[in-house]
Amino acid sequence: MSKYVIRPNGPLKGRVKIDGAKNAALPILAATLMTSGEFTLEYVPNISDIHVMTQILNSIGVETEHHEDKVSLLVPEQTKTEIPYCLAKNIRASNLFLGALLVRNKKVSVPLPGGCNIGSRPMDLHLKGFQAMGAEVSLSQGSVVVERGNLVGAKIYLDFPSVGATENIMMAACAAEGQTVIENAAKEPEIVDLANFLNAMGAKVIGAGTDLIKIKGFAEFNPVNYAVIPDRIEAGTFMIAAAITRGEVILENVISTHLQPLIAKLTEMGVEIIEEEGSLKVIGKDSVMSTIVKTLPYPGFPTDLQSPMMALLSLAGGTSTIVENVFENRLSLADELKRMGASITIEGHTAIIEGVSGLKGAAVRALDLRAGAALILAGLIAEGKTEILEANHIERGYYGIDEKLNKLGAIVEKLKE
Repeated sequence: MSKYVIRPNGPLKGRVKIDGAKNAALPILAATLMTSGEFTLEYVPNISDIHVMTQILNSIGVETEHHEDKVSLLVPEQTKTEIPYCLAKNIRASNLFLGALLVRNKKVSVPLPGGCNIGSRPMDLHLKGFQAMGAEVSLSQGSVVVERGNLVGAKIYLDFPSVGATENIMMAACAAEGQTVIENAAKEPEIVDLANFLNAMGAKVIGAGTDLIKIKGFAEFNPVNYAVIPDRIEAGTFMIAAAITRGEVILENVISTHLQPLIAKLTEMGVEIIEEEGSLKVIGKDSVMSTIVKTLPYPGFPTDLQSPMMALLSLAGGTSTIVENVFENRLSLADELKRMGASITIEGHTAIIEGVSGLKGAAVRALDLRAGAALILAGLIAEGKTEILEANHIERGYYGIDEKLNKLGAIVEKLKE
């Protein structure tokens, strides 16, 4: 288990290149199982979640090679159809293998997935979609078993615009006779990237990025080379890092339209943001104003940036409010920030934050991936030494975050606990 030791060193300054999006790369890796042959995926972040995903692929017969930000895959004509629990328990995205494996197999089995403990993320919407297309779903010894028979296109309404359910249904629908329509679909950029990848392979998916996605089944698929979109959550984390340290940072390899909810909120708080072609310049100010943040599915404010924003708002002037509408356990970060001197009160799904003049270094725990990133940001500005324990969570979503921050002038040391 690793830990980070952070000492303040003034404003961050310089340039940082953003990696490919973890939450786009994971479903795309799963989707390679929809056909056989050689794939090359570029801008795949070299992080532990990706390593687990490729280990799962290896366990069912796929050959993979990950070199820097490129993954090469050789998918055989036939793969195993059962995912081992010892790997699936480590990552939420393992449930995406259900939809991908159904395209070429009559029966698949995937253990109930793991990942960060940030709240309830039931699979009922995924399974509802499979059943609507005619598949039989059962639970056996902790695994979801899906037998598809002949899938038939259907109209599927999602009670909540779940990203994972939208992705799983999109993939499975490629093997359904006729047209499948997903209503109230998730609209995240990662959904669009998966649809673009599927279409590059030969699928017929239209409407991704809207709440109505249509998939025409029975397409013939071919392996392709594909470049993953930039990670808007990593980009947002570095934007907030520039703001919290009152620095000046240029982010390269970003798509600014994916970041508009955060850009709007930071601008409202007094941070200066200059948008250029493929890059963003973030200029922090001596003080930031309080605000209200409400997390919502895209294009609302992303839940994955709520924790870093909580760190920033701990130092804002006045009283700020965060309403967490997506994952109920995400506000547990407040207890760790309070150890550093933050003034935060939790009432249900709402955090009320009274801005303080400064934070003090302390020993804290990275309760999940984004909470860990938020504590790094708090440590950059806190007086004295901050020690972040259980930091392996952070490495699930950020590659070399310590090295990137140090190049901007931070003092972040990665150690073994």
